[in-house]
Amino acid sequence: MFLRMIRGVLMRQRGKMLMIAFTIALGASLATAMLNVMMDVEDKVNQELKAYGANITVVSKEASMLSDLYDVSGDADTAGAYLREDELGNIKTIFWAFNIVDFAPFIDTTAKLNGHEDVRLVGTWFNHHMDLPTGETLDTGIQNLRSWWDVTDGAWLDEQAANSADVCMVGALVAEREGIGAGDVINVATSYGTRELTVVGVFDAGGDEDAEVFAPMDMVQELSNTDGRLTSIEVSALTTPDNELARKAAKDPSSLSIAQYETWYCTAYASSICYQIQEVITDSVAAPVRQIAESEGAILDKTKLLMILITVLALIGSALGISNLVTASVMERSQEIGLLKAIGAHDGMISRLVLTEIIITAIIGGIIGYFAGIGFAQIVGHSVFGSAIDIKLMIIPIVAILVVAVTLAGSIPAVRMVLRLEPAEVLHGR
Repeated sequence: MFLRMIRGVLMRQRGKMLMIAFTIALGASLATAMLNVMMDVEDKVNQELKAYGANITVVSKEASMLSDLYDVSGDADTAGAYLREDELGNIKTIFWAFNIVDFAPFIDTTAKLNGHEDVRLVGTWFNHHMDLPTGETLDTGIQNLRSWWDVTDGAWLDEQAANSADVCMVGALVAEREGIGAGDVINVATSYGTRELTVVGVFDAGGDEDAEVFAPMDMVQELSNTDGRLTSIEVSALTTPDNELARKAAKDPSSLSIAQYETWYCTAYASSICYQIQEVITDSVAAPVRQIAESEGAILDKTKLLMILITVLALIGSALGISNLVTASVMERSQEIGLLKAIGAHDGMISRLVLTEIIITAIIGGIIGYFAGIGFAQIVGHSVFGSAIDIKLMIIPIVAILVVAVTLAGSIPAVRMVLRLEPAEVLHGR
């Protein structure tokens, strides 16, 4: 009898029930889309922010001590403070190796440009191919690490080209002062030798690099008598925003308990990745670029907060819509409900009848909304991040709970109306 009554109501009021299902589907689809994007947004935002450069710098302990002691930047004179080039591949052997997106080594010296101007000559990798200790191969360098550089004349230096030994790229300020363009030949001289280099490109970096000349690593090492040595390494890594544990570990890892240490070490915090890099690079100090690391955390937190607010507002809107529709449905059926009360049906049974009808409708709307939400999530992923959003199965029970909660909340006014309804009044048309 109970099921027959429910089926009868669903058929007689299918228009209103379809509207209720549609309202629930809208709320469920938006909740599904936002929650899936929110669960996946950390990696997506990290990938986007990697386009703005390295977030970890590695220098020798001696260079770090000088910088701390005299409160100077890493550009200060730290002659004799070097890292070992043969250990570069070790960076991709740490626990979080797959989170290391790109890295590039640097060696720099002061050189005379065309015999009269002092200029900073920087050796680095541009699009370097290397074989890793793990047996894998890797292509990395500043072409990926500093992708925002605008090459205004010529092209990027190609290390794989046959004539890549005596070539360079020149910063926009140097090129403007000296009247240098792509294809020109410049002379660079140090106390260890002189080389004529062909300019393959002029770049505009928008920073100090515009006053520098960049050339292949081996050649600059030869001109500075630093074969096999580096002044610094820049690393771009996917990281998790810092929390109290990460900040405590960054100050002193030994202050952590065993459980805290394992949690920190096995989480992709910038500080834990830095610590692991120091373990594989001899006498090194790795430190996060705080401005970038903190910006990543702030952007992620604000993005997640925005998505949560959108989800909450959508669910509130759905609850209000359900409330109006269910209340209207109960008002239309007031005589039927009054007759049920008159023949002995108690309030609890009638409330269960109304709620069962709405829950069945909500389940149908929730299923439709979930699959629609997956589609919306993919649209957001491709439109904003240029890639698909990973679907999280844990979202299914969360959306189910939210749908039931919103449906019950929206049904409260209708249930209260059922409880207050007097059979004598409604059966007499009042």
